[in-house]
Amino acid sequence: MRTATRPGRTRIWDRFAASDPGLLRLMAGLRTVGAIALTLAVLALLGASKTHLVAGSISAMAATFAIKEKQQRQQAVTLALGLVVALAAMSLGALLSTHVVAGDLFFLALIFAAVYSRRFGDRGTALGLIGFQVYFVSLFVRAGVPGLPGLCGTLVVAFVCSALVRFVVVPETPERVLRRLRAAFRARLAQLVSAQIELLDAGPDRVEKALEEVRRHTARLHESAMMIQGRLAEGTSDSATAALVQRRIADAEIAAERLGVLILTARSAERADTLTLHLPNAPVPAASDRLQAQDDTTATLRRDLEALRLLVLRPVAEDRGTGVAHVRNRLLGYRDEENLPRASAAVQDVFRGIGETGRSVLGLRLALDGPQDESDDTPSTTRSREELDAEDIAIAREEEDEEDAHAPTGWKRPTTRTAVQVSVGSALAIVGGEFLSSQRWYWAVLTCWVVFLNTASTGEILVKGYRRLLGTVLGVVAGALLASLVGSHTWTAFALVLLFIFAMFFTAPLSYALMSFFVTAMLGLLYTLLNTYSTGVLVLRIEETALGATCGVIAAALVLPVNTDRRTDELLATVLKRLGEVTGAAVEQLSGGPAIELLDKARDLDTALDDLRSSTQPLTHPITPLRARRQTARYLVALLETCAYHARSLAATAELLPYSKTVAADPRLKGAGRRIAHNIDVLVARVEDDDTEGVAETGPSLASMLETDRPGRPRHDRVTDRVLRHLQRLDEGVIGLARPLGVPVSTPADTASRGPAA
Repeated sequence: MRTATRPGRTRIWDRFAASDPGLLRLMAGLRTVGAIALTLAVLALLGASKTHLVAGSISAMAATFAIKEKQQRQQAVTLALGLVVALAAMSLGALLSTHVVAGDLFFLALIFAAVYSRRFGDRGTALGLIGFQVYFVSLFVRAGVPGLPGLCGTLVVAFVCSALVRFVVVPETPERVLRRLRAAFRARLAQLVSAQIELLDAGPDRVEKALEEVRRHTARLHESAMMIQGRLAEGTSDSATAALVQRRIADAEIAAERLGVLILTARSAERADTLTLHLPNAPVPAASDRLQAQDDTTATLRRDLEALRLLVLRPVAEDRGTGVAHVRNRLLGYRDEENLPRASAAVQDVFRGIGETGRSVLGLRLALDGPQDESDDTPSTTRSREELDAEDIAIAREEEDEEDAHAPTGWKRPTTRTAVQVSVGSALAIVGGEFLSSQRWYWAVLTCWVVFLNTASTGEILVKGYRRLLGTVLGVVAGALLASLVGSHTWTAFALVLLFIFAMFFTAPLSYALMSFFVTAMLGLLYTLLNTYSTGVLVLRIEETALGATCGVIAAALVLPVNTDRRTDELLATVLKRLGEVTGAAVEQLSGGPAIELLDKARDLDTALDDLRSSTQPLTHPITPLRARRQTARYLVALLETCAYHARSLAATAELLPYSKTVAADPRLKGAGRRIAHNIDVLVARVEDDDTEGVAETGPSLASMLETDRPGRPRHDRVTDRVLRHLQRLDEGVIGLARPLGVPVSTPADTASRGPAA
């Protein structure tokens, strides 16, 4: 019975680990709840009042979640400085409690400084957040000069408890985080392979749902890869190890995504477009009879996909016996033509894709787990190991940070602009909040503050304000029910507060509305503890939230506004430039040019694309009335994701040149990439309004441009079919971007009619 339940528990844990990469949300929630619980325990032993318990809880929460630095030494310094800032904020809050105008003016100055301090990195952000939150606590508990010593003592207890939980009870190091992120990547990779198996088996009535699952798991795998990339520098011992892990993660992601496209092609009547995996609600390609449910080849394909999934999940420590080696050798054998089963070309491509994915999994296991037993290797496996070893030797480069000489200054600096906007919005919220309630006007200010966090345009602020209001309304209902049930049971209320705080941190990255729900429900319990609860108070909470969100939108729209369209255009231009840099560098290297760090450029492209995806949320949100723009925005992002995939694949292939036996430099590629580079430049000029007359060029396929003029010589003796396919898809994707951006597209006939000047 025990052996039967253990695999089930393992599967449940793998799914949980995959849903929370690196267990970052879980650890953040546990750390915050632990700090609050320890603070409450210490204060209770000291006989503190309910007011001090509430102040200690909120202060411990702020001291814990505000600090985002990765190294423990840096965290300790920030925590010590944060205590000084907190004591100053609490003292000023108490001293100014009887001076309304002076207190409001200081609050506005504090808000400006807290937002402006974000320009100084994680430490500046943390100190600004702690200062704002603790001053808010002084307003919440109505701090006065007589009670100031006790509140300052409460702050000291809260910060000490936060430090104990952070560094002793729930310690966190970059190495541990990276280790958990790698485990999450494996789990998500296995989930993607499982979704691909479902796509292989899906009947006509289920294929659309199966394809949607493949899309979802492909996006989640990419999310994990990006999270790992962001923590490699701190979580690895040296730059060479970081570069190696980065390369293996990129290889596995590219191979797995390509495998999904090949499976979709194999079960379709024609070659599937990569766009199908990136565009939500894209039409499903028409089915073909190349894969039959009961066919022997299909059964073999399903068996090998299951073997690939198990190989991804199985730890190296359990690789005892010859079973795993046999499975690994069989999968890697598909990289050799003679080992492919007799089937159509599309189905054989799937087996090749399994072989390439198996190679990437082998490289991932070597990079993450070290050397493994090679006694049972076949020639195919030995060849794969030799290729990986050659790559390992070549990957020993140091990264150089480059300063952006064109960074915005003055009022154009994002932190300065946002600080001014938040200050103006908060001033409006203070005035309006005083009309609603002279006691709890600060809720409007808090809402105005939070809707500006991690937003950069008026549209983003509007969507965030709407989500906060929705979560607040639902939270008021839940808070009213819980307050009536809890009554005067103090510790029951605090237990529910801890539960809601954990839920708040765990759901924050997933849903802002859900996080707002838990915050408001928790506040209802805190008001109950302070004996200030009433239905009217919670209704006032809704009114203040709506007012704060409205003031934030007004300030964003009227004070140094950043229009959503302008913001997305800026980010779109950045993505296109990054795409051009990655593609140009990869083509240059594939043409025989010097080797450079291509995967770093690909990571910059992915980061820019993530920023663009976030900025288009106001355009793609269900509440937007502009349906055509929503479809256009989704189509553009999907096309860019497709182009980014092919650019990443080109970059990964180009880095194989120094040691690969299957890829060789071909000078003709430089000419083939020239058209792509020209078209990207035209798109950038149109988006930036530098040139509205540019024309994107089309012509014969890039593969036909590279046909040899020597009869009898095979076309692919120097350039692999995969490189040509990625270039062709990239060329088509860039042309696809031209149409929704309003860039005219010339045909070969148009180009010829313009004569020699063209």
